[in-house]
Amino acid sequence: MESRKIPKGKVGVVSDLQTAFEKAAVEAKALTKMPSNNKLLKLYALYKQGSSGDVAGERPSSMDFVNAAKYDAWKEIAGTPRDDAMQGYIDLVGKLKG
Repeated sequence: MESRKIPKGKVGVVSDLQTAFEKAAVEAKALTKMPSNNKLLKLYALYKQGSSGDVAGERPSSMDFVNAAKYDAWKEIAGTPRDDAMQGYIDLVGKLKG
């Protein structure tokens, strides 16, 4: 397998972070123990903030409690820089993996 050098500076850091974020997303789907609802909401919020930025659109109806809870969790971390959200997601998946 050929080794690639990543250029120093922000480009390499962002690339490494993005790669680790994508790997964590795959690992999150393969968790053997189901996280608590609060941890699932935190995972969702961090993933969405890291991949899409701040929440947009209207809050789902309270009758749609699952999507309303997801929206609220994501809105709670609005303003968090994407890189910080990605790192938070990576760290949380790591903790959940044990």
